[in-house]
Amino acid sequence: MRFAAERGHAATGVDRAQEALDAAAAYGQTILADIENGPWPFPDQKFGGVVVTNYLWRPLLPHIVTAVAPGGVLLYETFAAGNETVGKPSRPDFLLQPGELLTACAGLRVVAYEDGFLAGPDRFVQRIAAVRPTPDLAVSPPRHPLTAL
Repeated sequence: MRFAAERGHAATGVDRAQEALDAAAAYGQTILADIENGPWPFPDQKFGGVVVTNYLWRPLLPHIVTAVAPGGVLLYETFAAGNETVGKPSRPDFLLQPGELLTACAGLRVVAYEDGFLAGPDRFVQRIAAVRPTPDLAVSPPRHPLTAL
């Protein structure tokens, strides 16, 4: 949230821990919700950017992808199979299988995808940057700048 807010973007964060929300409140709207055991807190909302890091609850993947507005971007990174050899998480429930993130993002235009090993700290990850196409592509192709942050 801080990263988005410091660049002038509105940010909304959701967590089941009030302490996490208290730490993030200075950067935007926060919502207390247990998204694994309760209803999805954004049933009809669309966002220009959806960012998920180090989190996997498979029943939510369709909700997360659906929350990306036309022209919006999904940035998702979490642990992948292989991580059980270097640390936690190590349970298969919390590790993406090869290509699983690509499959979950069907309907979005993938602009970047990686599945592999990162050192320091050692971990296996999948990460994706994907854009929801806009209905008026005939006007001009979308421009998604590939600049370093």
